[in-house]
Amino acid sequence: MVTPNSKWNWIPSNIWVGVGKMTTEDVTFPLAPIYKRKGITFHQALATELHPEGSAEIDQPFVTVRYTDPARLDQVDTITYDYLINATGPKLNFAATPGLGPDGNTVSVCTPGHAVQAAAALTDAIAKMRQGQRQRIVVGVGHGTCTCEGAAFEYTFNVEHEIRMAGVRDMADVTYVTNEYELGDFGVGGMVFTQNGFETTSKLWTESLFRERDVKAVVQAHVERIEPGVIHYEQLDGSKNELPFDFAMLLPPFRGVDLKAFDRAGEDITSEVFLASGFMKVDANYTAKPYGEWSAADWPRTYESSRFANIFAVGIAFAPPHQISQPRSSTNGTVITPSPPRTGMPSGVMGKTAALTIVDRITNGPTSRSREASMADMGAACVASSGMGLRRGTAASMTMYPVVPDYERFPATGRSTKDTFGEIGLAGHWIKYMLHVLFLYKAKARPFWYMIPE
Repeated sequence: MVTPNSKWNWIPSNIWVGVGKMTTEDVTFPLAPIYKRKGITFHQALATELHPEGSAEIDQPFVTVRYTDPARLDQVDTITYDYLINATGPKLNFAATPGLGPDGNTVSVCTPGHAVQAAAALTDAIAKMRQGQRQRIVVGVGHGTCTCEGAAFEYTFNVEHEIRMAGVRDMADVTYVTNEYELGDFGVGGMVFTQNGFETTSKLWTESLFRERDVKAVVQAHVERIEPGVIHYEQLDGSKNELPFDFAMLLPPFRGVDLKAFDRAGEDITSEVFLASGFMKVDANYTAKPYGEWSAADWPRTYESSRFANIFAVGIAFAPPHQISQPRSSTNGTVITPSPPRTGMPSGVMGKTAALTIVDRITNGPTSRSREASMADMGAACVASSGMGLRRGTAASMTMYPVVPDYERFPATGRSTKDTFGEIGLAGHWIKYMLHVLFLYKAKARPFWYMIPE
């Protein structure tokens, strides 16, 4: 196991760290003891190069790493492998938007450290409201191609909840900024829900919550740059606008981590293994075609590298063939469309699928058939917190099947309406907190951890 981090982070609960309801200790734990207990060799290091064919000096495939472990800080080494799973997650691309992020003019909840800073800034804003100073609160995504709109949605309503619980809701203007074409898109093209025996849409469902909680929304937006106290953004109609703020948390776009690939002769083959975005090419159909020709069959099933059968990429690390939401650009040519979400439950299913394929090949030989788990044949459940509290908390609970719409199987909506639904309420919060407890338990490999599903 190679990772530059000494601790594991249950990222979904960073939202609660970001409003001061949890600490970093609540959402992280040291990795080394877990791997030692399970007999797994752990390298606290950053992978920098892939050598899938080995080299003139090393016959086996190997990865070049640079250690982040203080005991071996910045030492470079090589680690050979028979099979490799790229599960690096994303690079947080704050640089894509000038002024975005903790080193710029906004806060973030992408890491525990970022979330602590966000909580401190929110506490300051609440203190100012208590002193009679009105505050403009902005939460959302910081680029036209961002993903994880669900996380931005969660933080928006957790912030609104905390302001309300602090008794200063009347002193805050809360605005949600998103690249979604309409509320409820969530990067998956929206959903048709079954709710209490009736059909509704995620658009109507989400808009209802925004009205109920008095949260304004700016949709179809690409944040161009952020100056102190001012967000500059463009919308699909080509208009250029400004949004002033006192507190702003905007999520960054993602790109692949900075990995290079080389053949046996040392020639750079990065473009053959990765897309320009840095995400790894797998068994997807990357042929460029118009939206009307997109198909569920375009999506990968095995997550094997398109070049090397013993390499896999899962979760955010794999390159999707295209968006799930309909692609749109502004009249100025700026792309304003959510990137497809590949985190949470689907990433866990992908990781397990790749691991089982490797087990089969070790057990039965390298020609064993690959296990499959296409997002176009995969269901997912999402529980989005909208305020923490054992008695007053709420969460939006949603399921969908499949994640990627399949209009051949489900001509009307692309998804099974009986398996796609949403509810919001206190029960959802209890489920969200239960998932926090269960997945930390699972990640620590406690007894019977494997019985907890992805």
